[in-house]
Amino acid sequence: MCTHDTQLFHDVFNASPIGIAVEDLEGQLLFVNPGFCSMLGFSEEELRLKHCVEFSPPEDSEKDWALFQQLRVGSIDHYQLEKRYFRRDGSLVWGRLSISLLKSRPFPLVVAMVEDITDKRAAEEEVRASEERLRLAQQAAGIGTFEGDLRTGVLTWTPEMEEMYGLPHGGFAQTQTAFENLIHPDDRARVREWFDVGLKTGQSAIGEWRVLWPDGSIHWIAGRWQVFMNDSGEPDRVVGANMDVTVRKQTEEALLEVNRNLEAQAAILRSREELLKIFVKSVPAGVAMLDRQLRYLQVSDRWCADYGIDSSKVLGRSHYELFPDVPQRWKEMHRRALQGETLRADEDRWDREGGDSRWVRWEIRPWRTPSGIVGGILIFAEDITHRKQMEEAISAMSRKLLESQEQERARIGRELHDDINQRLAWAVIELERWCQEHSKSEVHTYELIDHVRQHLSDLGADIQALSHRLHSSKLDYLGLTVAANSFCREFSEQQKVQIDFTHKGMPSGVPQEISLCLFRILQEALQNAVKYSGVRHFTVKLEGTAEEIRLTIGDSGAGFDQRRALSGQGLGLTSM
Repeated sequence: MCTHDTQLFHDVFNASPIGIAVEDLEGQLLFVNPGFCSMLGFSEEELRLKHCVEFSPPEDSEKDWALFQQLRVGSIDHYQLEKRYFRRDGSLVWGRLSISLLKSRPFPLVVAMVEDITDKRAAEEEVRASEERLRLAQQAAGIGTFEGDLRTGVLTWTPEMEEMYGLPHGGFAQTQTAFENLIHPDDRARVREWFDVGLKTGQSAIGEWRVLWPDGSIHWIAGRWQVFMNDSGEPDRVVGANMDVTVRKQTEEALLEVNRNLEAQAAILRSREELLKIFVKSVPAGVAMLDRQLRYLQVSDRWCADYGIDSSKVLGRSHYELFPDVPQRWKEMHRRALQGETLRADEDRWDREGGDSRWVRWEIRPWRTPSGIVGGILIFAEDITHRKQMEEAISAMSRKLLESQEQERARIGRELHDDINQRLAWAVIELERWCQEHSKSEVHTYELIDHVRQHLSDLGADIQALSHRLHSSKLDYLGLTVAANSFCREFSEQQKVQIDFTHKGMPSGVPQEISLCLFRILQEALQNAVKYSGVRHFTVKLEGTAEEIRLTIGDSGAGFDQRRALSGQGLGLTSM
């Protein structure tokens, strides 16, 4: 190279805005121009004799070094790639690297040219992000876009467009005719006319039309499009967007139908609120109509009678002013009803000021204005205090009857055990003594007497078991667990069945009425199980906690329909 050429190369090398570096075949930097130094923020002295892989993240350096090795062995004489570089301050810049092998003497050199493309990459990334945001926004909004080349007739749809027309991905034929064939026959002429007007005027157009899906269903589409002209003023391309508005159209049709019905009834139902007031006033039940501030709009005569208030002094007053002792839980129910809930209770105790307690069955529901918003609440209330008092009286009488029954059971059980069973036992003892005293030569008489003795002995055992079922002294003196275990053992021997009894955590001092109740249930349940289950193995579990006592009687037998059993003539399940 002549002196003039060397000087020219030196001038270009130093003046180039693109970073240029000269390396040896080991990747050591021999020369760098100011552009390279500026891009990385290092001085020429700091970069010289550095290795080329020192300025990039490992993953970028690995790709660069692999290509560099191919360059060294002569497999390639140049290559290009985009990679990142570390600047002196630790930040990263993107560069487009172009490597060439210069076969110079006395030894070959490698020339690296790096163009800073950081801004370009950022711009491309922003475009990709913007396109992705647009795609997600269109997908979320149910919007599809299209573009048509009016010279070639090719109409390009996005996947969202194909979806809203009932087509699979790639199923659109990309022609205007294919588009028109998807439109409902009754709407095609109108859509074609809109399109023709747009071609002539170049103005944007909007419209709505129906489409027929391949499955025969009808959907509504709202569209907007714009025709663009070329430099000659001729239509060149069309761009637009479609949105599926089927739900909106169905809602509009439903609203129109509702409005038509409301208008047809307007002559009869002039004011829903006024009619509701009339109903509340005349209904033969305790009903109050209140607004959102819980002020009375109307009350029934029965309401006033039940609570002893003057109907002429109620309207417009606050519910809490008339009843300052309303429980806090009812106030919460009122709040929830104003939010749209319907709540009810079959029986609820209201402890009023002054010690007066009432039982009430109530229901609270919102009432709505003609516009559909909650205008207030309706309270339906029935004073069931008398009924509850009657139920409590019946319950008390039932308890007394049960107590009397248990007392009678205990008396009969004691008499069976202490009198009749003892007399039978004495008779058996006498017969045994007779058998011992008389010779067995009197075979017929001996067998007869021994047979009678055995019958009397069995009868005594049955009477003893019956006395225990009627009244368990163990329950009185030893408690529920011992009495239940003893009954299971005796019952299993008597019925020739297996009963596995277990107990856990039973508290001491279980009240007598609770012990007796559980013991009677155990008796009734086991008798039913042995009689109807069809199996000979049963389990009884008695478990106690701090809050409850749980009695479980189980078997793997035939089972029964609980509803049918309770509706039958028997009293077993009902009494339990």
